[in-house]
Amino acid sequence: MLFTHDTDLMLQCAAALVNTAPSDASGEPERLLSQDDLYRYFHSWQYTGALLGTEAELQEVRAIRSRLRRAWQLDTEALVAEVNLLLQEGRALPQLVNHSDLGWHVHATRADQPFAVRIGVEFAVAAIDVIRADGINRLRVCEADGCDDVLVDLSKNRSKRFCGTTCGNRENVAAYRARQRAAD
Repeated sequence: MLFTHDTDLMLQCAAALVNTAPSDASGEPERLLSQDDLYRYFHSWQYTGALLGTEAELQEVRAIRSRLRRAWQLDTEALVAEVNLLLQEGRALPQLVNHSDLGWHVHATRADQPFAVRIGVEFAVAAIDVIRADGINRLRVCEADGCDDVLVDLSKNRSKRFCGTTCGNRENVAAYRARQRAAD
């Protein structure tokens, strides 16, 4: 295990949220269109605490999503500044909690804080572990042509290059075909 379970989970939650944004590179549409989409994201990632389900909350989550996307492209010093700002804005007060199947883990905000604030602070807490482990290069953008989704490389040898099997397979087939053309 590279990071604690809650750090892995929060990084993956953040990446999943970032990847709901429309993509110029791949032409993917907005995937966080409605309060129902937000509700599905909330429950699929087992968030706890308040979820109002309002249009304002949806807009706040989209705004934090943009900040998280930028975090994937920052160097260490800039990421540290962003992490500290997210913690300050969220008035983070880390506490150990034990619920669900997660075991002991950290919540850094109150359960009644706005959902977007909790997302930002929880990402910041996870990013602290990444920075301290000198693992910022594990926050990557997919290397597939036409994809700008983000990923968290949790492999032991730091070799994950693609956001998923679709992009990996597409790139492998393209490389195979290029080798075949070169051989002919």
